[in-house]
Amino acid sequence: MGDSEATTTAPEGGIPLTLQRSRTTSAATRARSGEGLETAAIREVGRRCACFNLRRVTRAVTQLYDDFLRPTGLRVTQFSVLVALRNLEQATVNQLAEKLVVDRTTLTRNLRPLEQSGFVRTRPGLDRRVREISLTPAGIEKLHQALPRWREAQGQMRRALGRDRLERLLSDLSATLHVVRDGRE
Repeated sequence: MGDSEATTTAPEGGIPLTLQRSRTTSAATRARSGEGLETAAIREVGRRCACFNLRRVTRAVTQLYDDFLRPTGLRVTQFSVLVALRNLEQATVNQLAEKLVVDRTTLTRNLRPLEQSGFVRTRPGLDRRVREISLTPAGIEKLHQALPRWREAQGQMRRALGRDRLERLLSDLSATLHVVRDGRE
């Protein structure tokens, strides 16, 4: 049996009570609380898991760019869609989703406010089952309005990491994307 500790308490104006607390807990209690997990292994996930750490860094970087882009009314996810469309000139939903590495449902959700704001136009393609997306003149103007704010965010990243380190990071991220994509196909 485990050690126990006696505690004496007295309710206000009452008789002192002695309570016994066990210093050890049952295996069932430890299992429910997660104590039985390999603590070192769980800590290692936080330090070494590529996905965990990429997602954490991505959220922080997204917040930084969103803060800089806020005065334009765009979020970095929307800015990225506009940039991709400008580079592609015109794309189907599938082409744009592939370029941005997002599923069609997420892309459709991200396109909706851009379309409602008049920044992108979606229309049926030659094959009526395919939708084509393009920037509108207002979308091009919004992209030009946001570009200086993006440059400020990019400048902050460059100052924080250093030019060479940022270039290595971008190169490593590009290589990682290609390796992961090639491995899945």
